[in-house]
Amino acid sequence: MAGHSPRLRLGVNIDHVATLRNARGGAHPDPLRAAQLALAAGADGITAHLREDRRHIDDRDLAALIDAKIPVNLEMAATDEMLKIALASRPAWCCLVPEHREERTTEGGLNVVGNANWLKTVVASLKRARISVSLFIEPDPRQIEAARDLGAEAVELHTGAWSNAVEGGNRDESGRLLAALQNAAREASRAGIEVHAGHGLGFANAGPVAAIPEIVELQIGHFLIGEAVFSGLEATIRQMRKLMDDSR
Repeated sequence: MAGHSPRLRLGVNIDHVATLRNARGGAHPDPLRAAQLALAAGADGITAHLREDRRHIDDRDLAALIDAKIPVNLEMAATDEMLKIALASRPAWCCLVPEHREERTTEGGLNVVGNANWLKTVVASLKRARISVSLFIEPDPRQIEAARDLGAEAVELHTGAWSNAVEGGNRDESGRLLAALQNAAREASRAGIEVHAGHGLGFANAGPVAAIPEIVELQIGHFLIGEAVFSGLEATIRQMRKLMDDSR
C-alpha cells in the first residue's frame, strides 16, 4: 500500500554522459560531475557499466568516481579482466551482466543457471573483497534459485520486456510481464535476496514497478540522461524521485 513500504532507492546510470563526451572527445561533459549532481538531487547511488570496448565510461572515469568516494555500482561482464579491475577499484557493488560487443545495450538477463560454475568463482572473489554482488536476471524462478545458491546479495530484475510492452500499448502482454516481475520479486525476497529492477524505465512506466513492495532499488539511466537535455539533470532526477516516492 502506498505510504507503507520502505523508501525505494534510486541508482542513476551515468554511462550516456560519457557517451556524449566520447562523441567529440575531450573532457566535457564530465561523468563525475553528473554523478555528484545526481546524488545531490536525490539519487542513492551511481551505476556505471565498464564495457570491454569502453564505449561509455572508461577506466579513468571509474577511478575518478572511486577516488571521489561516490557509491558506485559497477556493471560488468563476468570476465577475468573485469574481475581484476573490480578487485582493484573496490566499488560498493558489482552487478554482473551479460555482454555482447555488437549490442547497443544489454539485451537480456544473465544465464545464471547455465554459467553457475564460473559465476560462483567470480561471486566468491568479489565477496571476499567485501564487494556486494548483484546479478542482472530475467524474472525467472530458476535464475533466482541459482542466484541464491551462488550467494549473491541481490538480483536486478530485467524490466526491458515490460517497458517495451507498455510502450507498444500491448495491455495483455504488459499485464503478464508485470505479474512475472511481481512474482519474481516475491520469490527473491522469500529467498533472502535483495531485489532491484531496471532497464527501459522512465516517467511513463516506472510507477507500477516502483509499487512492487519487495523491490528496494530501481536502476535508471538512459531515460534520465536523455530527459536532462530538456529539463536539466537535477530537475529530472527530482521528478523521478517524487514519482518513486508517490508509488509507495
